[in-house]
Amino acid sequence: MRALFPPRCIACGEAVGSEFGLCASCWSQTDFARGTVCDACGTPLPGQAEGERILCDDCLIHPRPWTQGRTVMHYSGTGRDLVLALKHGDRLDLVPPLADWLASAASPLLSPDMLIAPIPLHRLRLLKRRFNQAAELSRALARRGGLDHCADLFLRARPTASQKGKSREERLANLDGAIRINPRHSGRLAGRALLIVDDVMTSGATLCAATDAALEAGATRVCIVTLARVAKPP
Repeated sequence: MRALFPPRCIACGEAVGSEFGLCASCWSQTDFARGTVCDACGTPLPGQAEGERILCDDCLIHPRPWTQGRTVMHYSGTGRDLVLALKHGDRLDLVPPLADWLASAASPLLSPDMLIAPIPLHRLRLLKRRFNQAAELSRALARRGGLDHCADLFLRARPTASQKGKSREERLANLDGAIRINPRHSGRLAGRALLIVDDVMTSGATLCAATDAALEAGATRVCIVTLARVAKPP
C-alpha cells in the first residue's frame, strides 16, 4: 500500500519519506521558532537566553497580560501557506501534524491541571467557515497532553470586523468587550491555569482580550500558544 500511496508533503504534495512530513523544499521555507525565543510570544531571538526570561521588542513595548507564550513558526513561506490552508482551505487533514508541532512548542508551558481552550469565532463567522480552526487544534493538543479541554470556554459577544490592515490601537478598540467567558463554564477557571490556543498572533489584541476575561473569571495563570507569529525574523 505504501508503494501505491506514498506519503506526501503536507504543504505541496510531493512524495516524502514519512507520513505528515514536509519535503526538503517546504522545510527550508518554514521558519520554525527554535532556540532562543521571546518568553511572551515565542518569536525567535538572536543570542542565548542562559536561563533568564527574555522578551522581544514588541512584548517589551506592549506588556502582555498572560504569563508565557510560545509559537510554532513565523507567519511566512510554508508556515503561512499551511495556516491559510487550514483556515480557508478546509484542510482538516493538517490538524494532526500541526497539533504535534503545537504540543512540542507548548511543552514548557503545560501543567497537570491546566485547562486548554481556543480563541472563539462569532457564530456568524463559524456558520460561514463551518469549523473553528483554533478549536480543532486545541482539542487535538489537549488530547495529546491528556489535559482538560473546553471548546466553548470563550464567547464572541458581538461580531467584529476583520483585524487585517488595522493598527494595534484599532485592533484593541475593535475587540473591546467582544470576548467573554461562557457563563456555562465560568466555574471551571477558578483556581486553575489556562492555555489559550490560536492560529496566528499579530498584535496580540485578541489573545489579550481573552486573557483579561480569563483572569477576571479567576484563572491563576494564563499562557498562550499559536501556530504562527507575525513578526520579523531574527
